[in-house]
Amino acid sequence: MIKKHSFLEQFLQERIKVNGKAGNLGGGVVSIERSKSKITVSSEVPFSKRYLKYLTKKYLKKNNLRDWLRVVANTKESYELRYFQINQDEEEEEDED
Repeated sequence: MIKKHSFLEQFLQERIKVNGKAGNLGGGVVSIERSKSKITVSSEVPFSKRYLKYLTKKYLKKNNLRDWLRVVANTKESYELRYFQINQDEEEEEDED
């Protein structure tokens, strides 16, 4: 998927707003951890899952990955990036003809 997970981690650290300020992570209120292909965002204050999806989509668009990857909720508390299934779309178009 994303070749450098550290770039996404850095993007999130720079863009997540706490108390209206981007990049400060609230002095430990929000923490971002990376392990292999997984990035975990933990927060001591209420944190919108939708906001995290918004930032991830913004990252994908900035790096021209939005055409190949999408953000999908795999559980109630997490998202994952998946490739678009282009083959299925092509087969559906052929069936309609």
